Amino acid sequence: MQPILAVTLPFFALVLMGYVAAHRRLLPESAIPGLNAFVLYFALPAMLFRFGINTPIGQLLNPVVLAVSLLASLGIVALTIAVTLSPRVPMKDAAFGALVAAFPNTGFMGVPLLTTLLGAAAAGPVICAMLTDLFVTSSLCIALAQAQEARGEGARAALGRALKGALSNPLPWAIASGALCSVLGWRWLGSGSPLATLVNMLADAATPVALFTIGAVLWRAGQHAHTRTPAALYLPVAAIKLFAHPVLVFALAVLAHALGASIGRFEVMVLTLAAALPSASNVSLLAERYGADNGRIARIILSSTALAFATFSLTAWWFQVGASR
Repeated sequence: MQPILAVTLPFFALVLMGYVAAHRRLLPESAIPGLNAFVLYFALPAMLFRFGINTPIGQLLNPVVLAVSLLASLGIVALTIAVTLSPRVPMKDAAFGALVAAFPNTGFMGVPLLTTLLGAAAAGPVICAMLTDLFVTSSLCIALAQAQEARGEGARAALGRALKGALSNPLPWAIASGALCSVLGWRWLGSGSPLATLVNMLADAATPVALFTIGAVLWRAGQHAHTRTPAALYLPVAAIKLFAHPVLVFALAVLAHALGASIGRFEVMVLTLAAALPSASNVSLLAERYGADNGRIARIILSSTALAFATFSLTAWWFQVGASR
């Protein structure tokens, strides 16, 4: 357990530092969007581009891994909406609750954490899961949230707008660019050129700045919450994220492995640990933009992040114990 905590503790400590810095006004609230923009548009794309160029295309787009991730996400979305939809939680809020239950923080936290914990080979399965959530899970949940407001346009138009928003995200384009360079054999990142140095500098900044930004964004989301949400409306969703999601991913991945699909034990472990991550912090910004109950979403994300230090570490330890037998 100690080697696992040696990795997870600094990661979650950086999240806490970002939260405290924003809370104590050491980081002005007006600076948080700029910090988030630096991570989203510069540092993380550079890191993902570097992983894309150094990871075989078969690992980045493993169809079995994509299918397991997709089926698990759709199952969690359906489960969360079925459990939470009520007069107190209308469809818009239930859809965004489903999004935070099914969308782990693979971008800002998952890729650097799992590659540090398990090695560079973990990047492929994590990126597969991230692509599924960026394009399918987020588009579906945003479309469901907007369906009732689409008036004459219908759910198809709402889904189209959501997918267009996913395509404007720089992260999948960074992955695709790296993969294209890999396929074409353009390995210029190791050449020591000025452009390679720039990419590496940005990529190396991604992990600490992204984790610090998660904490700051979580504090900001709490400040902009307009309602006080009872624990009964957000803790069950956090529990679905931290328990039901990894269990479902593990079950589907083990089933696929047992049926002879091209998914090994390592991929099963990586996908399960990715699902055990806390909710994606940027969903609170989406909820605010689309007029959902941002207070509830912020509390789901905050509680899942606080609890994930223990649940994620225990899940990683469980895999470590199982591998040693």
